[in-house]
Amino acid sequence: MRAVARSTRPRREGAGEAKSPAHVLLIDDHPVVLSGFRRVVEDLADDLDIGQIHEATDIVSGYRAFHKLRPDVVVADLSFQDRELSGLSLIRRMRALEPEVRILAFSMHDDPVVVSRALECGALGYALKDAPTFTLIEAFKTVQAGRGYLEHRLATSVAMLNMRGHGPTLGTLNARELQILSLLSKGKSYRVIADNLSVSYRTVISACSSMRQKLGVRTLAELIHVAVSRHKLDAGA
Repeated sequence: MRAVARSTRPRREGAGEAKSPAHVLLIDDHPVVLSGFRRVVEDLADDLDIGQIHEATDIVSGYRAFHKLRPDVVVADLSFQDRELSGLSLIRRMRALEPEVRILAFSMHDDPVVVSRALECGALGYALKDAPTFTLIEAFKTVQAGRGYLEHRLATSVAMLNMRGHGPTLGTLNARELQILSLLSKGKSYRVIADNLSVSYRTVISACSSMRQKLGVRTLAELIHVAVSRHKLDAGA
């Protein structure tokens, strides 16, 4: 973790008190991405009165830094090494510890279900890693100001998902189940899914059984139908 210690400061300023510079925590396990977003934030530092910028490269050090520093704004990836979408639980834990924190999820996933889950877990905004710099700047500024941010296309996809009734249902699935459902939609077998996710064959079977119960379907064929329907929805079919 790269982070400069800061002095203790109150979380809120009272009437007539000077506002302290905002502190930012960036959490991502890709050095190039981390340094790139850091430059974006540094360019905004004077305009947005940003103080120290802290960095963490994994889930554990990210949460420890958050617990110690209590930053005002967090930019967090959703996927870390082999733990796909583990950032969702990190966002949930940070928000539970500090409800007023402003979190921007920063991810390569443009799946509206994943976006919805990130927002449900406590992210105030969601930005894609392949977005142009001006979009990242807009996303950061908006979240830092305490407002929600979603790029128009993502916002439309999430709205359509919820209108068609998929949001609340698929929202009951955990990160591993979402991964497996996505692979089922692509026609992958249990064995291939197990190999792709580096889990046991039995783990995949257990997850599919759990998903059938949560989604109210009885057979694997029905579960695959849900997976394919969701895949078509995500693709705009």
